[in-house]
Amino acid sequence: MKEYAVIYERGETNWGAMVPDLPGCVSIGDTFEEVQENIKEAIDLYLEVLQEQGEIIPNPTTKVGLVEVPA
Repeated sequence: MKEYAVIYERGETNWGAMVPDLPGCVSIGDTFEEVQENIKEAIDLYLEVLQEQGEIIPNPTTKVGLVEVPA
Protein backbone atom coordinates (compact mmCIF):
# COMPACT_ATOMS: atom_id res chain seq x y z
CA MET A 1 0.00 0.00 0.00
CA LYS A 2 1.35 3.42 -0.98
CA GLU A 3 0.14 6.81 0.19
CA TYR A 4 0.41 9.74 -2.24
CA ALA A 5 0.12 13.41 -1.31
CA VAL A 6 -2.80 15.18 -2.97
CA ILE A 7 -3.07 18.95 -3.40
CA TYR A 8 -6.65 20.25 -3.35
CA GLU A 9 -7.60 23.66 -4.68
CA ARG A 10 -10.94 25.38 -4.52
CA GLY A 11 -11.93 27.09 -7.75
CA GLU A 12 -14.72 29.53 -8.42
CA THR A 13 -17.28 26.79 -9.07
CA ASN A 14 -15.61 23.49 -8.18
CA TRP A 15 -12.64 21.74 -6.59
CA GLY A 16 -9.47 20.51 -8.28
CA ALA A 17 -6.94 17.93 -7.16
CA MET A 18 -3.44 16.98 -8.32
CA VAL A 19 -0.90 14.37 -7.28
CA PRO A 20 2.64 15.81 -7.47
CA ASP A 21 4.30 12.38 -7.55
CA LEU A 22 2.14 11.25 -10.49
CA PRO A 23 2.54 13.86 -13.25
CA GLY A 24 -0.72 14.50 -15.06
CA CYS A 25 -2.84 12.74 -12.44
CA VAL A 26 -5.54 15.34 -11.80
CA SER A 27 -9.26 15.47 -11.20
CA ILE A 28 -12.11 17.86 -10.46
CA GLY A 29 -15.38 17.69 -8.54
CA ASP A 30 -18.30 19.91 -7.67
CA THR A 31 -17.65 19.42 -3.95
CA PHE A 32 -14.60 18.61 -1.84
CA GLU A 33 -16.01 15.17 -1.09
CA GLU A 34 -16.57 14.50 -4.79
CA VAL A 35 -13.05 15.53 -5.79
CA GLN A 36 -11.65 13.28 -3.05
CA GLU A 37 -13.50 10.31 -4.54
CA ASN A 38 -12.55 11.30 -8.08
CA ILE A 39 -8.83 11.68 -7.37
CA LYS A 40 -8.72 8.27 -5.70
CA GLU A 41 -10.23 6.76 -8.85
CA ALA A 42 -7.77 8.76 -10.98
CA ILE A 43 -4.81 7.47 -8.94
CA ASP A 44 -6.05 3.88 -9.21
CA LEU A 45 -6.44 4.21 -12.99
CA TYR A 46 -3.09 5.98 -13.38
CA LEU A 47 -1.27 3.20 -11.52
CA GLU A 48 -3.17 0.51 -13.42
CA VAL A 49 -2.09 2.00 -16.76
CA LEU A 50 1.53 2.24 -15.62
CA GLN A 51 1.43 -1.39 -14.56
CA GLU A 52 -0.16 -2.50 -17.86
CA GLN A 53 2.58 -0.67 -19.76
CA GLY A 54 5.30 -2.30 -17.67
CA GLU A 55 6.33 1.01 -16.14
CA ILE A 56 7.69 1.38 -12.63
CA ILE A 57 5.17 2.58 -10.05
CA PRO A 58 6.69 5.74 -8.54
CA ASN A 59 7.26 5.80 -4.82
CA PRO A 60 5.65 8.72 -3.03
CA THR A 61 8.20 11.42 -2.23
CA THR A 62 6.07 14.52 -1.71
CA LYS A 63 4.97 15.51 1.79
CA VAL A 64 2.36 18.15 2.50
CA GLY A 65 2.15 20.26 5.61
CA LEU A 66 0.49 23.36 6.91
CA VAL A 67 2.34 26.36 8.29
CA GLU A 68 0.55 28.71 10.62
CA VAL A 69 1.42 32.42 10.26
CA PRO A 70 -0.16 35.55 11.72
CA ALA A 71 -2.83 36.98 9.45
